[in-house]
Amino acid sequence: MSTYKCPKGHESTELDFCSECGTKILGVPELPIVQKTIDSTVTPTKATEFCPDCSTAHESNTGNFCEICGYNFVTGAHGEVPIAKRTQEEEMGTMRQTNTNSSWSGLIDSQLLVMGWDVVVYIDPSLRHPESPEPPIQPPITFHLDKAINLIGRNSEVRAIHPEIALDFDDAVSHRHALLTLETDNTLTLRDIGSANGTQLKAVELKPMVDIKLQDGDEFTLGHWTRIAVKAVRKLG
Repeated sequence: MSTYKCPKGHESTELDFCSECGTKILGVPELPIVQKTIDSTVTPTKATEFCPDCSTAHESNTGNFCEICGYNFVTGAHGEVPIAKRTQEEEMGTMRQTNTNSSWSGLIDSQLLVMGWDVVVYIDPSLRHPESPEPPIQPPITFHLDKAINLIGRNSEVRAIHPEIALDFDDAVSHRHALLTLETDNTLTLRDIGSANGTQLKAVELKPMVDIKLQDGDEFTLGHWTRIAVKAVRKLG
C-alpha cells in the first residue's frame, strides 16, 4: 500500500489528508469542489456513508477523513480548508453588503439639500444659577426661520422691538440679544450682538459681533435657563 508523508511526520495512507491527524498533505493538487448535494448515482451500502459537511459519499475502508473536505468521521472534527473557505466567502458577502449600504447611504446624503432651518427653544433647569428665579414649566417651542436675519430677544413695545425668536419668559435675555442669519448657501450663522449676559455655544462664551457658523444639531444657551437647538430642514434634491 502506498503511503504519503504528512507535514506533521505521519505516514498517511490517504493522498490528500493525513489518515492519522487529518492535516492537508502539501504538494497535492486541489481537488475539485463538489456541490453540497447527494450524488444520486451512488448507492448507499453498509460500508458507505455520506459526509455531513459536504454530502460526499465516503467508503469506510478508505480512511477516517472525507477526501473532499477533510471531515473526521471518527471524532466529528471539521476539515480546516473548507471551513476557512466558507468563512472567507461569508466575510466577502458581508463586505459587499456593507459597501452597498454605505454607497446607498452616501448617495442619499449627497442628494439631501438643506431647504431651511428650525429653532427649538427648551427650558433647561440645569442651567439655572443660584440667584436666578425658578424656571417656568413649559414645553419646547419651535420657530421656523422664514427671514434672512432673525433676532433673538424679548419684546419691547416702548422700544418697538419684536424679535422673530421671542424669549419673553426669560428676563436675563436682552431685548436685542443675538442674531441667527440664513446665508445665501443655506448655512446658518449665530452672532451675539452685545447682550448683557452673553451667549454660550458648547459652553464657550461667544465674542460679541462675531459670526459663528452652526451645524445641524448644534445647541447654544443664554439667559437664566434657555437652551436653543438648531435643526436643518432637508429634502431630497
